[in-house]
Amino acid sequence: MARLLLNGITLADVDGVLFDKDGTLSHSEPHLIGLGRQRLQAAATVFRQAGHSAGVCEQLVDQLQRLYGISAAGVSPTGLLAVASRQHNLIATAATVTQLEPSWPQALRLADACFQLADQALAEQPSPLLPEADRVLHALQAAGVRCAVISNDSRQGIERFLDNHGLHPLVSAIWSADDTPCKPDPAAVHRLCKQMQLDHRRCALIGDADSDLHMAREAGVAVTLGYVAGWQQPPRLTGHQHLIQHWRELQVECLT
Repeated sequence: MARLLLNGITLADVDGVLFDKDGTLSHSEPHLIGLGRQRLQAAATVFRQAGHSAGVCEQLVDQLQRLYGISAAGVSPTGLLAVASRQHNLIATAATVTQLEPSWPQALRLADACFQLADQALAEQPSPLLPEADRVLHALQAAGVRCAVISNDSRQGIERFLDNHGLHPLVSAIWSADDTPCKPDPAAVHRLCKQMQLDHRRCALIGDADSDLHMAREAGVAVTLGYVAGWQQPPRLTGHQHLIQHWRELQVECLT
């Protein structure tokens, strides 16, 4: 058991902490910008090859750019690309494609072709940790608190992130887009806590999206913390009980 403090003020006594990954532990925005742009380029290529005019392809790319939340200012932290799983991004892309290809099976096939082409073009590079995120994980482990990652990334993506930064010894469990149910179903929190043999009422959740925070509050966790320093455009959160501007603001006090 440990006590969480924010700038020296007690928040809660907890046995576990559930962390979102992208934008909370991981500085994922540069990777997501690259991924989004590759998908846009791939869409233009795939639809030109399908016989659509340059003007139609440009219109589609503009629609997808807005859908993904990509702008000159970066990636919207509340947008599809930042928050949703790959599968949800694929389905949303296919739904946009139906404006050109009314057949749903054909729209899904073309959207998948865009994603596959983008994956081939994008070099896999590990996203860096956000400053002092590892210090917090080490402090929690030293205090006997179990940590988990709950993310809409794939299990493989989460495992790769943990491997790249040597975090596996600090993380007891993960819950991914491959698990059922996935975020933002409150049952995902309950099942993850059960997997760690923890009472969810003695756990905290830290995330950068309202979907995470509302999920955690509905699940009945001890405290919800919004983290807002992971993006060029700080997310405007409403579902938190407390906000973290930098990981150095969070302290851990061992109680056992």
